[in-house]
Amino acid sequence: MADITSRNRRNFLRFLAASPLLMRALAQEPFKITRPKDVLAVMDLKELAQRKLPPAHWGFLASGVDDDLTVQANSEGFKHIGLRPRRLVDVSKTDTQVEMFGVTWDGPIYISAVGPQGLFHPDGELATARAARAKKTLQMLAQGTSHSVEDVAQALGRAPWFQLYMPARWEATERLIRRVEAAGCPVLVWTVDEQGGRNLETSKRFSRTDNRDCASCHKRIQAPMLKGIEGGLNWSRLTWDYMDRLKKLTSMKLVIKGLDTREDAKRAVDHGADGVVVSNHGGRELETLRPTIECLPEVVDAVGGRIPVLVDGGFRRGSDVYKALALGARAVGIGRPYIYGLAVFGQDGVERVLEIMNAELALTMRQCGAPSIAQITRSSVVLLDGHA
Repeated sequence: MADITSRNRRNFLRFLAASPLLMRALAQEPFKITRPKDVLAVMDLKELAQRKLPPAHWGFLASGVDDDLTVQANSEGFKHIGLRPRRLVDVSKTDTQVEMFGVTWDGPIYISAVGPQGLFHPDGELATARAARAKKTLQMLAQGTSHSVEDVAQALGRAPWFQLYMPARWEATERLIRRVEAAGCPVLVWTVDEQGGRNLETSKRFSRTDNRDCASCHKRIQAPMLKGIEGGLNWSRLTWDYMDRLKKLTSMKLVIKGLDTREDAKRAVDHGADGVVVSNHGGRELETLRPTIECLPEVVDAVGGRIPVLVDGGFRRGSDVYKALALGARAVGIGRPYIYGLAVFGQDGVERVLEIMNAELALTMRQCGAPSIAQITRSSVVLLDGHA
């Protein structure tokens, strides 16, 4: 009887060990993340960041406009693109380098403009810059930065690309651009997708649950690049004529950010843009319901290889980046993921996000038989479910 009981117990334990239900239950057990190396995927940091940040700051970071559907669409769009791996290719060496405007970067993933980052960590953009420096990554600095372009450039070891929201007065635009030029910024990224205002409902709802003295917080977090800009920023009156004026004003490369259509991409090229960024501001401007990964091909086709096309919006995996490269993007920007890392672990958190996404990209390249960026083409992916 004892032998039978023992044998039954062993058989039962074997059954449990092979049970998918048990495996699923164990996988759902929370793993405590106490250091950056514990993070396995960038989205592991999202919940941790929400716990750490004040409600108003989290709402500013996480929300989009209206029902937040475009925020969701950006990430969901990648699920409609499949991979077409090629086999028996020598992938013993992987080359992820990309060149933009005469500078070669270790990888195509760059840090997109998010500001002010003092809302998420005391060191803000300085911690992000130090991480970008450590990982040899391009940093695009928001005009609404918590730290000056000069201080960020020192932390980065080079001047960052600078994002421009055009001031209402042209004289203020001239002063701002002269300052950015003097700091050594090689590229000016003019963001053009905020002309009509925006309805940040979710952000407002989170703010109403925040019982802190917000005035003292805003007093602590300054916007040094906005000092001395009288009359505010120019949203509604902007036209393509201003792009011509910018081209005459500065010798910096001029990239226009916030384009989603072939018509605007063609006009950008006609007006002398040096590059474009396909972007819907992370779903924070208009409920278009169009993920940027689906907007990318028409912009790439319209540009026709004359200038580089960059893209941001919803990238959470290295395989997402691979899909964008296959559809013609030269580089891919991330926003919320590295801010999650910044909020939780500061500089080390940003570095960990870059490590994970770059490692996932290299892995996808090897598995798909594309050991270099140049070998990632449109034949590397296939559109699923009838998506265009």
